Amino acid sequence: MVEPGNEHLSKTEWRSRITAERRSQVSEEHAREAMALTAAAARLPGEIVCAYVPFGTEPGSTSLLDQLLDQGKRVLLPIVPDAPGPLEWAVYEDPSSLGPGRLRGLLEPTGRRLGPDTLGTADLVLIPALAVDDAGVRLGRGAGYYDRSLSFAAPGAALIAVVRDAELVRELPAEPHDVRMTGVLTPEQGLAPRPVID
Repeated sequence: MVEPGNEHLSKTEWRSRITAERRSQVSEEHAREAMALTAAAARLPGEIVCAYVPFGTEPGSTSLLDQLLDQGKRVLLPIVPDAPGPLEWAVYEDPSSLGPGRLRGLLEPTGRRLGPDTLGTADLVLIPALAVDDAGVRLGRGAGYYDRSLSFAAPGAALIAVVRDAELVRELPAEPHDVRMTGVLTPEQGLAPRPVID
């Protein structure tokens, strides 16, 4: 967990700190954590999963997506829209079904776009995050794609942020539009609920 005393940082300060920590992670540790996340994915619930392709220093790998497919789950991945708005979705079939996205370095599914409301078909949504606090507040990169998308989630869908164990923090700045996570997926803890009940 990020050291105590940092709970009153701004979102911008949190983003800078965590982004720097991720950049300093050695590749062997990233690979080990990605393997642990893939193993944890074998125990995830749900039949239809909205997931994502890890980008840059984000935890995980496409092996996690393949693990979900091996379990017989239908896996949907996001497509960043041309104009600011909610994410669109398409089916993930295997790594060959991915191609370059609109953002440099981002891989996206190349199949037919299914529209933003497709998120509402999923019973499990895996969401990239920089950090998550005990109350389920998620810190994203700040582009707002998931803030605009999660209103399409089905009532009762599991909203699971994927982070490193060091990115679980006591408290993050929250805003009224923030959608709270119902759980986190980390390399060491696996799937853990939010909010934390002492």
